[in-house]
Amino acid sequence: MVDLRGPHRPTISYRPIGPSDLEVLEKIHCELFPIRYEPEFFHNVVNGRNIVSWGVVDRSRPNGQSDELIGFVTTRLVQAKECEIDDLLRFDTSRSDHTLVYILTLGVVESYRNFGIATTLIQEVINYASNIRTCRAVYLHVISYNNPAIYLYKKMSFQCVRRLHSFYFINGHHYDSYLFIYYINGGRSPCSPLWLGESFGPSSELCRRHVSETICKQCRDVVEIDQRTMFGLNMLEDIREIVTLLVAYMRSGFKTVIGRLWRNGERKMVPKWLKCKETNCLLPTTTTPNKRVLTSEAT
Repeated sequence: MVDLRGPHRPTISYRPIGPSDLEVLEKIHCELFPIRYEPEFFHNVVNGRNIVSWGVVDRSRPNGQSDELIGFVTTRLVQAKECEIDDLLRFDTSRSDHTLVYILTLGVVESYRNFGIATTLIQEVINYASNIRTCRAVYLHVISYNNPAIYLYKKMSFQCVRRLHSFYFINGHHYDSYLFIYYINGGRSPCSPLWLGESFGPSSELCRRHVSETICKQCRDVVEIDQRTMFGLNMLEDIREIVTLLVAYMRSGFKTVIGRLWRNGERKMVPKWLKCKETNCLLPTTTTPNKRVLTSEAT
């Protein structure tokens, strides 16, 4: 292994992972991850069977190691309707072609860290997913104690959307996992204000048919919306319209009654006192009061 603590600067190169990388790929996974992967996984990676991967090498390494892997990322394309995060993604449930890219593993050997390799690998995945017209997000799981990885994904604008308790079982112990998502190609969370405005508008099909199926669990913690609730909301809207009409009708009738009473009062009653606006005192009067002043005082 090259000592990178000195003046040596690696010549980093990215390439596809192939069958010749099988042994090194297994070795690095065993060194970096507490989880043990089945041999079938590695064979699928190096042969490209339903897995898309990128490898990293240092062209400046001596002794025939210039093409040996020092880092990698493995991904799989999954159907949005069949994945575990369908409730965290806004998509048309009537369409079956929407997809997601799931990052399976990402690793860089320790001596090559802090060279921006992991950042470049993640960006390669994002670029790859963005070029798939039907893809709506890139997502992955991170074990709860892997703070450097958590920091990296947050720095790259991934959203931490869920904590999964006891997601991993390693060496007899349970560990939580964080779920990170990076939305692309117009994909977004159903919890976003823009999605809620589109989905729950009065003319929205989702509002009428699929509210309980598509709103995410995070939103359900705040507002429990299902078909009964939407029916109740529609009833409340109708009641509000009826009350508005009644109030307008009553207000119109009240004005008419007041007008009639006022005209009758002018003929039958003469007030004994008139308030003086300038001094706030009460002045006796024996004359017919000025209608404009009284109207102003009444309002």
